Amino acid sequence: MICTFLGTGTSMGVPVAGGFGSEMIDPDPRNQRTRCSVWVQTEQTSIIIDTSPEFRIQSIRSNIQHIDIVLITHEHMDHIAGLDDLRSYNYMQNGPIPLFTTTRVIQSIQTRFDYLFGKNKYPGSTTLDMHVIDKPVQYADATIIPLPYHHGKIDVTGYRINDFSYMTDVKEIPLSTKEKVKGSKILVLSGLRWGPEHPTHLTIPEAVEIATELEIPQTYLVHMNAYVNHQESNSRLPSHVQLAYDQLEITI
Repeated sequence: MICTFLGTGTSMGVPVAGGFGSEMIDPDPRNQRTRCSVWVQTEQTSIIIDTSPEFRIQSIRSNIQHIDIVLITHEHMDHIAGLDDLRSYNYMQNGPIPLFTTTRVIQSIQTRFDYLFGKNKYPGSTTLDMHVIDKPVQYADATIIPLPYHHGKIDVTGYRINDFSYMTDVKEIPLSTKEKVKGSKILVLSGLRWGPEHPTHLTIPEAVEIATELEIPQTYLVHMNAYVNHQESNSRLPSHVQLAYDQLEITI
């Protein structure tokens, strides 16, 4: 199984619109971060988790030629704004793309992207086959287990796909979800910044604490802001926790 990190940045991206603060960002290209999305490939299945605002660019640079299913973690725009760009896959695959998420997120998507649904669906727009996921789903050779947790006041759903667990925009993880993650070979967690503490996101030290508690062999951090320097941070982190970066490809 292969995982490609399409984007690893916080909700504003790095650098932010307008380039404000770009002068403080190290020129290492790993410090340039588009919004979070990941591509998981098993032998039989091509899976996208979240469609960021840069999904079109991400899909081109990673040469994504086919998408079997899309998993959405939550309804914040940095995770769903790229849904419109899935229409090219509808054309090439000659059919709708199955999308799995919670009931609340489906309702939000249908409201915000109303032109994709119902009798007023705009001709040529993205066609999605919406599914509620509240229990494990088997899709070809991919066992997909929903991983509910908290992002401040809203609930978010991460996903375990075989031995790979992905949770972005994390603040608190229930014990029941931690049990589902245990035994994974790879864990992805969000780590916004080194400090100070944030009301809706884990800091990097908090993410390290969770990764160590769960005894996952290797954890990668995503959703970092512009104040997180890739090389300096990795030198401070334990070997079992490292920052991911855009277009990093790992084999599980």
